[in-house]
Amino acid sequence: MGLYPQYTPGGVAGVVAADDGAPLSYTVEAAQGPVRLRYFAPPEPLCAYFGSLYIFSVSSSGYADATRADVPQLRFRLGGRGGNYIFQDGMVMPTPEVCLLGPTFGATRFRLEEPSRVLGISLLPAGWIALYGDDANSMADSAFDMVTCDAEYGRLLQKLQGMEDADAIASLCWSFLQTRIKPLPDTTWRLLEAVDGWLMDEGSPRIEILADRTGLSPRQLARLTNRYYGAPPKLLARKYRALRCSARIVLDRESWQVLCDEGGFYDQSHFIREIKHFIGLTPQQLQNDPTAVAQLTLLRRSLGGDVAVINRMS
Repeated sequence: MGLYPQYTPGGVAGVVAADDGAPLSYTVEAAQGPVRLRYFAPPEPLCAYFGSLYIFSVSSSGYADATRADVPQLRFRLGGRGGNYIFQDGMVMPTPEVCLLGPTFGATRFRLEEPSRVLGISLLPAGWIALYGDDANSMADSAFDMVTCDAEYGRLLQKLQGMEDADAIASLCWSFLQTRIKPLPDTTWRLLEAVDGWLMDEGSPRIEILADRTGLSPRQLARLTNRYYGAPPKLLARKYRALRCSARIVLDRESWQVLCDEGGFYDQSHFIREIKHFIGLTPQQLQNDPTAVAQLTLLRRSLGGDVAVINRMS
């Protein structure tokens, strides 16, 4: 069994275990029992539309945790019943069997009533357009049942629930999504490339730089990033700065105090508030006692060049 070093309470080195025989498959021992997550990179024709596909499983009842601010997610409940999401504004929503979550801009808590197995796919902006079409900000920090707008998702779920082989499950999902993709104008692809690159810049990206790269005014950029990413540039920059810092704290074991100085934060209190808001944990908790889901989600960074940089980070 391979090991991926992490931290446990008290600063003692612990591990996330890489499962034998299953690439990019990891297990964390949580208080209620093992939590597992396996990642799959998309086939090349879908890389510009979707990030990773993942299968998440938990063996206990009443499991509760939080996910960090993220890109939109399409999720299928393969096993288990019941559960809900609690979004950053306190809104509670039951989890449908086929759920489309919009982009989130704060940590989202969740609870699973039974042992569960969930398949998810991360959506890049082009994938959001293909599956939903409307402005992403209209669904920010919210979710809805995909079966209500397209019965094909329900039929796909029934097939997936009857399957056990993870590779076959992933293959069927990619084949289904291939039928949903839509060509985009070259101008849209150039904008998405520019925004992605800007968000992945180190430090605190400034909107003036993005305006120079795209030739668009701040007002035009806000309209377009609301449509494709769910928020104006300033909020996006804050979100991805927090995501980068959290990965460096947990995976690279960097000092959060040093990252605070490097990241353009006003002071340590500002840094702590930003990390807590977007990640759901304080820097100290990330460093010494990250939750199971926090650790497993951050391991998306290990997907490498087959997955868009922005999706490895978020």
